[in-house]
Amino acid sequence: MTAQQQIHDLTASVPGFPKPGITFRDLTPVFADPSAFRAVTDELLAPFAGSIDAVAGVEARGFLVASAAAYAAGLGVITIRKAGKLPGRVLAHSYDLEYGTATLEIQPDGLAAGARVLLLDDVLATGGTLGASCELLEEAGCTVAGIGVVLELEGLSGRANLAGRTVHALAALPG
Repeated sequence: MTAQQQIHDLTASVPGFPKPGITFRDLTPVFADPSAFRAVTDELLAPFAGSIDAVAGVEARGFLVASAAAYAAGLGVITIRKAGKLPGRVLAHSYDLEYGTATLEIQPDGLAAGARVLLLDDVLATGGTLGASCELLEEAGCTVAGIGVVLELEGLSGRANLAGRTVHALAALPG
Protein backbone atom coordinates (compact mmCIF):
# COMPACT_ATOMS: atom_id res chain seq x y z
CA MET A 1 0.00 0.00 0.00
CA THR A 2 1.33 3.47 -0.88
CA ALA A 3 1.93 6.23 1.63
CA GLN A 4 -0.91 8.19 0.02
CA GLN A 5 -3.38 5.34 0.57
CA GLN A 6 -2.27 4.87 4.17
CA ILE A 7 -2.53 8.60 4.86
CA HIS A 8 -6.08 8.69 3.51
CA ASP A 9 -7.07 5.55 5.43
CA LEU A 10 -5.54 6.55 8.77
CA THR A 11 -5.95 10.34 9.03
CA ALA A 12 -8.61 11.37 11.54
CA SER A 13 -10.75 14.46 11.00
CA VAL A 14 -11.65 16.35 14.18
CA PRO A 15 -14.34 19.00 13.61
CA GLY A 16 -14.34 22.10 15.81
CA PHE A 17 -10.69 21.86 16.84
CA PRO A 18 -8.86 24.03 17.81
CA LYS A 19 -11.93 26.26 17.46
CA PRO A 20 -15.37 26.12 15.84
CA GLY A 21 -15.27 26.15 12.06
CA ILE A 22 -11.87 24.44 11.83
CA THR A 23 -11.53 20.75 10.98
CA PHE A 24 -8.23 19.46 12.37
CA ARG A 25 -6.57 16.71 10.33
CA ASP A 26 -4.91 14.43 12.88
CA LEU A 27 -1.99 12.45 11.46
CA THR A 28 -1.18 10.80 14.80
CA PRO A 29 -2.62 7.45 13.61
CA VAL A 30 -0.39 7.63 10.50
CA PHE A 31 2.71 8.18 12.65
CA ALA A 32 1.69 5.39 15.04
CA ASP A 33 1.42 2.81 12.26
CA PRO A 34 4.90 1.36 11.51
CA SER A 35 4.20 0.64 7.84
CA ALA A 36 2.63 4.04 7.20
CA PHE A 37 5.38 5.93 9.05
CA ARG A 38 8.10 4.15 7.08
CA ALA A 39 6.29 4.82 3.77
CA VAL A 40 5.78 8.49 4.66
CA THR A 41 9.45 8.91 5.61
CA ASP A 42 10.72 7.18 2.46
CA GLU A 43 8.37 9.04 0.12
CA LEU A 44 9.12 12.45 1.65
CA LEU A 45 12.84 11.90 1.07
CA ALA A 46 12.73 10.28 -2.38
CA PRO A 47 12.43 13.42 -4.57
CA PHE A 48 15.32 15.08 -2.75
CA ALA A 49 17.76 12.15 -2.45
CA GLY A 50 21.35 13.25 -2.92
CA SER A 51 20.47 16.95 -3.12
CA ILE A 52 20.22 17.92 0.56
CA ASP A 53 22.65 18.47 3.42
CA ALA A 54 20.19 18.64 6.34
CA VAL A 55 16.52 18.23 7.21
CA ALA A 56 14.51 20.83 9.15
CA GLY A 57 11.28 20.21 11.03
CA VAL A 58 8.68 22.63 12.33
CA GLU A 59 7.42 22.28 15.90
CA ALA A 60 5.88 20.00 16.84
CA ARG A 61 4.64 17.32 14.45
CA GLY A 62 7.22 18.37 11.86
CA PHE A 63 9.86 17.17 14.32
CA LEU A 64 8.56 13.61 13.91
CA VAL A 65 8.93 13.43 10.15
CA ALA A 66 12.11 15.52 10.04
CA SER A 67 13.88 13.36 12.64
CA ALA A 68 12.92 10.14 10.89
CA ALA A 69 13.93 11.51 7.48
CA ALA A 70 17.25 12.89 8.74
CA TYR A 71 18.06 9.55 10.38
CA ALA A 72 17.11 7.60 7.25
CA ALA A 73 19.26 9.87 5.06
CA GLY A 74 22.20 9.97 7.48
CA LEU A 75 21.85 13.75 7.93
CA GLY A 76 21.44 16.18 10.79
CA VAL A 77 18.14 17.70 11.83
CA ILE A 78 17.38 21.40 12.37
CA THR A 79 14.56 22.39 14.72
CA ILE A 80 12.30 25.36 14.05
CA ARG A 81 10.64 26.18 17.34
CA LYS A 82 7.82 28.27 18.75
CA ALA A 83 8.92 31.55 20.33
CA GLY A 84 10.67 31.38 23.67
CA LYS A 85 11.75 27.72 23.45
CA LEU A 86 15.38 28.19 22.36
CA PRO A 87 18.29 29.53 24.42
CA GLY A 88 21.01 31.81 23.09
CA ARG A 89 20.92 33.85 19.91
CA VAL A 90 17.84 33.23 17.77
CA LEU A 91 16.30 34.56 14.60
CA ALA A 92 12.53 35.09 14.76
CA HIS A 93 9.73 35.48 12.23
CA SER A 94 6.06 36.22 12.97
CA TYR A 95 3.29 35.18 10.60
CA ASP A 96 -0.46 34.62 10.29
CA LEU A 97 -2.13 31.24 10.82
CA GLU A 98 -5.54 30.21 9.55
CA TYR A 99 -6.78 30.75 13.13
CA GLY A 100 -4.42 33.37 14.65
CA THR A 101 -0.80 34.53 14.64
CA ALA A 102 2.45 32.92 15.75
CA THR A 103 6.21 33.41 15.89
CA LEU A 104 8.86 30.85 15.01
CA GLU A 105 12.54 30.88 15.96
CA ILE A 106 15.74 29.17 14.87
CA GLN A 107 19.26 29.10 16.30
CA PRO A 108 21.50 30.22 13.43
CA ASP A 109 24.81 29.38 15.09
CA GLY A 110 26.16 26.08 13.90
CA LEU A 111 24.21 26.04 10.62
CA ALA A 112 26.49 25.71 7.62
CA ALA A 113 26.26 28.65 5.24
CA GLY A 114 24.75 27.49 1.97
CA ALA A 115 23.53 24.18 3.40
CA ARG A 116 20.76 22.70 1.25
CA VAL A 117 17.89 22.02 3.62
CA LEU A 118 14.76 19.94 3.12
CA LEU A 119 11.97 21.51 5.19
CA LEU A 120 9.37 19.03 6.47
CA ASP A 121 6.07 19.40 8.27
CA ASP A 122 2.92 17.37 8.73
CA VAL A 123 0.31 19.61 7.05
CA LEU A 124 0.35 22.41 4.49
CA ALA A 125 -2.65 24.63 5.23
CA THR A 126 -2.31 28.36 4.46
CA GLY A 127 1.46 28.17 4.00
CA GLY A 128 2.18 30.69 6.76
CA THR A 129 4.17 28.34 8.97
CA LEU A 130 6.23 26.92 6.12
CA GLY A 131 6.75 30.35 4.58
CA ALA A 132 8.04 31.72 7.89
CA SER A 133 10.27 28.66 8.26
CA CYS A 134 11.76 29.23 4.80
CA GLU A 135 12.46 32.87 5.71
CA LEU A 136 14.24 31.78 8.90
CA LEU A 137 16.38 29.17 7.15
CA GLU A 138 17.38 31.63 4.44
CA GLU A 139 18.11 34.39 6.97
CA ALA A 140 20.40 31.87 8.71
CA GLY A 141 22.30 31.41 5.43
CA CYS A 142 20.79 28.11 4.30
CA THR A 143 19.18 27.27 0.97
CA VAL A 144 15.73 25.69 1.07
CA ALA A 145 16.11 22.79 -1.37
CA GLY A 146 12.45 21.84 -1.06
CA ILE A 147 9.44 21.49 1.18
CA GLY A 148 7.78 18.18 1.98
CA VAL A 149 4.48 17.66 3.74
CA VAL A 150 2.47 14.59 4.59
CA LEU A 151 -0.89 16.21 3.86
CA GLU A 152 -1.93 19.29 1.89
CA LEU A 153 -5.27 20.98 2.57
CA GLU A 154 -5.93 22.17 -0.96
CA GLY A 155 -8.81 24.54 -0.24
CA LEU A 156 -6.59 26.78 1.90
CA SER A 157 -4.24 27.71 -0.99
CA GLY A 158 -1.00 27.19 0.93
CA ARG A 159 0.99 26.65 -2.25
CA ALA A 160 0.17 30.20 -3.34
CA ASN A 161 2.05 31.48 -0.27
CA LEU A 162 5.02 29.30 -1.21
CA ALA A 163 5.19 30.39 -4.86
CA GLY A 164 8.53 29.67 -6.49
CA ARG A 165 9.36 26.88 -4.04
CA THR A 166 9.40 23.15 -4.69
CA VAL A 167 6.59 21.59 -2.63
CA HIS A 168 6.09 17.82 -2.41
CA ALA A 169 2.85 16.68 -0.73
CA LEU A 170 2.18 12.98 -0.24
CA ALA A 171 -1.63 13.32 -0.02
CA ALA A 172 -4.27 16.02 -0.31
CA LEU A 173 -7.69 16.70 1.12
CA PRO A 174 -10.06 19.64 0.70
CA GLY A 175 -9.46 22.45 3.21
